[in-house]
Amino acid sequence: MADTYTPPVYGTGIKATIQRFGGHLAGMIMPNIGAFIAWGLITALFIPTGWLPNETFAKLVGPIISMLLPILIGYTGGRMVHGQRGAVVGAVATMGVIVGTEVPMFLGAMIIGPLAAYLLKLVDKFTGERTKAGFEMLVDNFTAGIVGGAMALVGLVAIGPVVSAVTDAAGNAVSWLIGHSLLPLASVLIEPAKVLFLNNAINHGVLGPLGVAEAVKQGKSILFMLESNPGPGLGLLLAYMFFGPRLLRPSAPAAIVIQFLGGIHEIYFPYVLMKPRLILAVIAGGASGVLVFMVTGAGLVATPAPGSIFAYIAVTPKGGWFGVIAGVLIAAAVSFVVASALLGFGRANGDQAEEAVPDAGQDAVEQPRGDVTGPDNQVQSAREV
Repeated sequence: MADTYTPPVYGTGIKATIQRFGGHLAGMIMPNIGAFIAWGLITALFIPTGWLPNETFAKLVGPIISMLLPILIGYTGGRMVHGQRGAVVGAVATMGVIVGTEVPMFLGAMIIGPLAAYLLKLVDKFTGERTKAGFEMLVDNFTAGIVGGAMALVGLVAIGPVVSAVTDAAGNAVSWLIGHSLLPLASVLIEPAKVLFLNNAINHGVLGPLGVAEAVKQGKSILFMLESNPGPGLGLLLAYMFFGPRLLRPSAPAAIVIQFLGGIHEIYFPYVLMKPRLILAVIAGGASGVLVFMVTGAGLVATPAPGSIFAYIAVTPKGGWFGVIAGVLIAAAVSFVVASALLGFGRANGDQAEEAVPDAGQDAVEQPRGDVTGPDNQVQSAREV
């Protein structure tokens, strides 16, 4: 299921392992994005600071974020490992990490759901070879109940408190960055990791849970916008459209639609990997956007998934339009200017070499290399090499 949402990962190195891990995180989160959007819309509309404050409807906000969403994540993670039986056990085990903690247990669900399903998979393999005919249903039901109940207890006394402590520590680190006005520096780590297709691991595995915890207390969070800002990618693709290699310029407009309107940021990662120096452009754009978000006090009420401008608008709290849109536009502008400069404003993108190589190759076919003489032809031979 993870492969549905992330490119296939090959190899056994550290980078491949991290990418594969991020793919599994995406596999647990992305099928449930509809539930996240539903919670974000209910929050944006009906909390006291929302567009249509309603005390009755606002009662849905807490239970959905603290119980429904973690259970869905644990259920999906268990299903990825061991089908429907794993899904049920993963959901039961997730209740253990939910009870007794105050922060939304997204990380805990991502851990205990697949873990419980994996243990059940081992138990099923053991009992399947030893169960007499006619007792399969009885044994299967009891093993699932035992494993699910036991893992719920483990989650309550062990995994839940540990994840809660880790979340608090990460939250304190982010608060320190915010308190010292250093949060834009997070883009130095986030943007390079994104182009290595670690965006889902960063957003859904780290920033999302921290942002939810902050949004529950304050009604919005800037953390939802650190990785998901579509501005840097938009600026990069615009630079490619105007100043990139001529062979790539026609592909940029479609990529812009997919990235900025559709929210699929992966579309621009290969553009950066083709010219690695352009990572400086998306870093500068991301940091500029975060700085604008901080100065204007911008924040979102939920994760904008996918990171489309439409998703941004949908989860913007009442009165927060200016800061959110300004941050996206400034990020795009800075990324565009830096990327255009790095591309030499169309003069240093290798177009001349690309145009000369086919002609040189044609001349080389029509005229043997041994007959090439003269200074001009020597230059041509050097270009061919």
